[in-house]
Amino acid sequence: MKLDPSLYGDLLVALLPELVLTGWALVLLLFVAWRHRTARDLRIAGWLTLVALVSTAAVVWWLWWNHTEIAGLASMVAADDFRWVADWVFLGAAGLTVLISFAYLEREQLLAPEYYVLLVFGTLGMMIMAAGADLMVIFLGLELMSVAVYVLAGFDRRRARSAEAALKYFLLGAFASGFLLYGIALVYGATGTTNVGLIGVQVGLSQRSVMVLAGLALLIVGFGFKVAAVPFHMWAPDVYDGAPTPVTAFMATGVKAAAFAALFRVLLEGFAGVGVWRDIVWWLAVITMIGGNLFALGQRSLKRMLAYSSVAHAGYLLVAVAAGGTPGTSAFLVYIVAYTLMSVGAFALLAAKGRGGESDVLIDDLAGLSARRPWLAFALAICMLHGDVHETGAERVSARRRAARHMGWRRGRRCGLCDSAVRCLAEPAVRSRAQRG
Repeated sequence: MKLDPSLYGDLLVALLPELVLTGWALVLLLFVAWRHRTARDLRIAGWLTLVALVSTAAVVWWLWWNHTEIAGLASMVAADDFRWVADWVFLGAAGLTVLISFAYLEREQLLAPEYYVLLVFGTLGMMIMAAGADLMVIFLGLELMSVAVYVLAGFDRRRARSAEAALKYFLLGAFASGFLLYGIALVYGATGTTNVGLIGVQVGLSQRSVMVLAGLALLIVGFGFKVAAVPFHMWAPDVYDGAPTPVTAFMATGVKAAAFAALFRVLLEGFAGVGVWRDIVWWLAVITMIGGNLFALGQRSLKRMLAYSSVAHAGYLLVAVAAGGTPGTSAFLVYIVAYTLMSVGAFALLAAKGRGGESDVLIDDLAGLSARRPWLAFALAICMLHGDVHETGAERVSARRRAARHMGWRRGRRCGLCDSAVRCLAEPAVRSRAQRG
């Protein structure tokens, strides 16, 4: 199904998933204004959110099934398989977060159904980012997502650490947005457009322009903050640790996936003619992989360790971004799906293990877990082994290596050696600590 973005009706069809989710968000707002006092109201809001996410996913599937495409380069939105898969990842991450939140919110006495409204608006911002074929559309989606997640990070107002997490995320998020906006301004000044496809055409003619390179550098820095790549990761451990556990799961999966989806489209479609960014992103990937795993080694809190694990996974995803092309795209999509399932599962188990409050769950507390709660221990073991022996884990590691080899055999081998060496240090240390006692 070919869509002409210059026609109002076709543009509405291209934005149909976002429009459906917006409608459900307004329904939720009306419900919350009417009923917002009891645990039952909270549960109803949660189920309405699940219905909203499932119905939106069905619309995405319908557009994908009909091979919906946008005609021409000048459209502000994209309609391709990359967008549809990314949308399913966002909706899936949000749906799993809702399922985790049911028991968690009641246990922590956070009886505010506005939580689910913010979750829906955050997901809407992610979908706009993935759909954006214009830098301003991507930025608007980013801000919609960020504002919702700022509030979610500080949703537990009784805990000082939650308020601290929200403040840190807000300040550094605004700082990163400033880099992005300044980069967009420089790119616009150099090319005369904010459309990603047209930027690619203009950059091919003037790739040595100092203004283009400066704008590209600022865009990479801004997105580096959003994906928590080393050395722009300093906010992630404190924010992930202080936010409510379901919100941390949502941030580590949906927010990260949305930032990567936007980065992927901007670099590969807008700056494919500028080869220098591939080397920069590749070195960021190596530093992030090594740094994330090494920082995780020194953690005693399970939640902070998972936060640094999320940083390390950002490095693996950056390998796919640097590779680009079909190998990079397939590796990115396979890895982000598997990572989302694994990460949400790990944080869900952390929320279950931390019953009775948001006190720290230490790695040492896992000792003897198989005797006390065998099913929880079994599920945690599956999450730990996901990248080693599970079928999906083998597939995503293979896809990542194919993407690395796409950059050149020597560079691919170096990347694999760095990854393997650090994992050989990190995994036995964590497992032996969990088995003590």
